Amino acid sequence: MHYFVLKKGWLWCEGVRTVDIAKKTGTPVYIYSHRTLVEHYLKMADAFSVVDHLICYSLKANSSMAVIGTLAKLGAGADIVSGGELYRALRAGIPAGKIVYAGVGKTAEEIEAAIRKGVAMFNIESMPEAEEINRIAGRLRKKVNVAFRVNPDVDPDTHHYITTGKKENKFGINISLALNIIIKAHKKLKNLNVTGVHIHIGSQITKVRAYVEALLKISSLIKKLRAAGLNINTLNIGGGLGIIYFDENPATPAEFAGKVLPVILPLGIRVVMEPGRFIVGNAGILLAKVTYIKKGESKKFVIVDAGMNDLIRPSLYDAYHNIVPAQPAGGRMKADIVGPICESGDFFGKNRTLPVLKEGQYLAIMSAGAYGFSMASNYNSRRKPAEVLVKGNKYFVVRKRETYKDLTRGECVPGSI
Repeated sequence: MHYFVLKKGWLWCEGVRTVDIAKKTGTPVYIYSHRTLVEHYLKMADAFSVVDHLICYSLKANSSMAVIGTLAKLGAGADIVSGGELYRALRAGIPAGKIVYAGVGKTAEEIEAAIRKGVAMFNIESMPEAEEINRIAGRLRKKVNVAFRVNPDVDPDTHHYITTGKKENKFGINISLALNIIIKAHKKLKNLNVTGVHIHIGSQITKVRAYVEALLKISSLIKKLRAAGLNINTLNIGGGLGIIYFDENPATPAEFAGKVLPVILPLGIRVVMEPGRFIVGNAGILLAKVTYIKKGESKKFVIVDAGMNDLIRPSLYDAYHNIVPAQPAGGRMKADIVGPICESGDFFGKNRTLPVLKEGQYLAIMSAGAYGFSMASNYNSRRKPAEVLVKGNKYFVVRKRETYKDLTRGECVPGSI
């Protein structure tokens, strides 16, 4: 469910015409729906209301301060993977005690900063990382809460770039080794308080089967750890719940909870979740303007002013995004929707049948709220786009478009060359 609706050919975000935003801010521009963000978060919270839980929004999906701040006001925590995300989460109003720190490559500097700020928990990915966190915690005379990320070796049936729970992936400790490693850490690393187990099996997962399979394995592991004397009171089930981009049929939060809670509830454990895409994916669009209509020998190209630097998912994952005109258009045409970047991979959709588009018209690339701006770059020395948050019949520019000066900030040409 989202609040981007066509009315008489005009695309509205809640109570604002998207074209009116574009005329003020220019294009390309990301537009987010406040109501969609709120409702998606509350659906997840309601689905897990029968169990003690904490929803830690995954900042990597969309790290806009406005998005984080909206969720912070609802009581959300944060799932972070870098010092920069820690900074963003805290500045947007998420308490340190609701932040879990994941990621395979935490640096000593990042670990120390997180300990000093008092994050709720580290998700540990390897024994060397556990030893490093223990060393730094000891130097700071702190004892920190940790969960060990376990790789359950299940196939979530998603794009191979975004699977994270198979044994060939870089993430977590293989489940066949986890019991001995976690017990060893508990006994030897005295500055760590081993209280949790963490899994994350992938992203854009539409079938709950893989979650259930993983949780059954993890449930058995938790029972063995408790039998060995560890007080495992937290289970982090990760994120990855899929959304509708084209014709997917992902589980709703209620359906998801209905399948996984029967496995979790007998453990009498606190549940941490790390949704990102589910909350923000369909809460955002990328609005672009048609620059040229180019007729090739074998096909037609609609060239827009947004590029793969603004939204890389189609190029990186061959991902599908629905594309619709943001203003009335008639007739039918078939074309590739492409950007201005000097790469053949710079496209948003191929062989799409759309209403007839003209130069100067606006079109919307839908479901762009997750892994859109957060993966944007300055490739081809293009400025990153503006971001806008719509709430009811008002909109707010929550990130200004970069200037050309921004492109060279911090650079110099040494006088001696």
